[in-house]
Amino acid sequence: MSPVTTIWVPRDSAALAAGADEVAAALATEAARRGLAIDLKRNGSRGLLWLEPLIEVATPQGRIAYGPVMAEDVPGLLDAGLLRGDAHALRHGVSEQMPYLALQERLTFRRVGLTDPLSLDDYAAHEGWAGLKAAVALDSAALLHEVTHSGLRGRGGAAFPAGIKWRTVAHAQAVQKYIVCNADEGDSGTFSDRMLMEGDPYQLIEGMAIAALAVGATQGFIYIRSEYPHALATMDEAIARATAAGWLGDSVAGSGRAFHLETRQAAGSYVCGEETAMLESIEGKRGIVRAKPPLPALQGLFGQPTVINNVITFASVPVILARGAQYYRDYGVGRSHGTLPFQLAGNVKHGGLVEKAFGLTLRELVYGFGGGTRSGRPIKAIQVGGPLGAYVPEHQWDVPLDYEAYTAIGAVLGHGGIVVHDDTADLARLARYAMDFCAIESCGKCTPCRIGSTRGVEVIDRITRSQGVQRAQQVELLRDLCDTMLQGSLCAMGGMTPYPVLSALNHYPQDFGLARDGAPAAATPSAA
Repeated sequence: MSPVTTIWVPRDSAALAAGADEVAAALATEAARRGLAIDLKRNGSRGLLWLEPLIEVATPQGRIAYGPVMAEDVPGLLDAGLLRGDAHALRHGVSEQMPYLALQERLTFRRVGLTDPLSLDDYAAHEGWAGLKAAVALDSAALLHEVTHSGLRGRGGAAFPAGIKWRTVAHAQAVQKYIVCNADEGDSGTFSDRMLMEGDPYQLIEGMAIAALAVGATQGFIYIRSEYPHALATMDEAIARATAAGWLGDSVAGSGRAFHLETRQAAGSYVCGEETAMLESIEGKRGIVRAKPPLPALQGLFGQPTVINNVITFASVPVILARGAQYYRDYGVGRSHGTLPFQLAGNVKHGGLVEKAFGLTLRELVYGFGGGTRSGRPIKAIQVGGPLGAYVPEHQWDVPLDYEAYTAIGAVLGHGGIVVHDDTADLARLARYAMDFCAIESCGKCTPCRIGSTRGVEVIDRITRSQGVQRAQQVELLRDLCDTMLQGSLCAMGGMTPYPVLSALNHYPQDFGLARDGAPAAATPSAA
């Protein structure tokens, strides 16, 4: 009887979109036809999205990667000795030795792609539940100290220190407290939340359970983007299995303290990614931003004290408890501690997920990992931090990727989304798109966002169509409008829309028909 060979085929949405299910079916069918013994396992994505579907074969040398594999490649791969890890045009060698992976510092994503996402045994075998076990032995004060000392800040965009937020909820007096995970990942070029929920759901569950123990919460919700059906199904199944195994429920990990967890499908609105609009949506109301104060930490879900963090924030907590706050704190630079899963997208040759400690540069990230543009043309602009993030020009690509350094140049790291544009991009059109996006997605509650974005589209159109003094007047009007939105909007929807607009205007004036010094150019630009 021939030995059984384990083959891993991703079940991540990106891999499925590229044909992973068809590859898995072809492997099963062809192996059966040839009488080959294989154990076909489905894992999360390794994050090398340009190679999906990326399959791996277990060998004495380690897991050997092949990709991108199509269903029609399977017979040839088996002929070439796939089950032994033999040479083939699609072979990339030992997965962990591939430079794209070997050069990363994977803390939050250390299991994603290695394990069967829903296997409790796999999770436990790779340090799973170690953080929760450590947390059960600590009181609230000690737990809060660990999270605070680690330097962990919210990975959803605002970068607020997680320990301070948790401490506020812990000290609030209330019969009921909640833990809410914001998984309404709507920024363009971002996919780390989805990848983690689909590829390592128990890590999110463990992080939320630790938060519950720290603040005294007994109920939690994960608000998952409606466009993520696979993530929703995976989290539902993982919650059910974790509850049955005693990691959730009436006695978390045998602690005698309760924490129950449920998912909620998001409402399909970008603004529901704002924390208070999300709370309104969970409560069954229209997703409209609330005025602050009161802060959600004091009066959040159903008016009760609530911890709100995103997926990557909660998923960063287990390693902090398992390995110690100082271990996590030693990664990064300045006040930006730990790692951030950067997501490379747009016109980039090697798009995917790169988890690195804070402090590397855009140039290192986009060229070293991304390989430059997919088109082969020069990079013109890189948008960092989602659709409301700034466009970063080349002279700033060597600024360290950390929160304070980016604030100093008028940019934000946000959720770590990186979208690359080559030299064919028209930044005036992209700035117009930012205003139009805001107008479409605004909840409409505040005037600067609701009206300002609509007027912004009109003003940019006038800039690109006018000349001379009239164009200069419209540019001045656009800057005044952006200042009003920045200072007067109720939430970041309107407050951050000026970031892409002003960065485009400041760094790429020629796309607006302006000279390098911002003065009106003599030539008439093309219409936006």
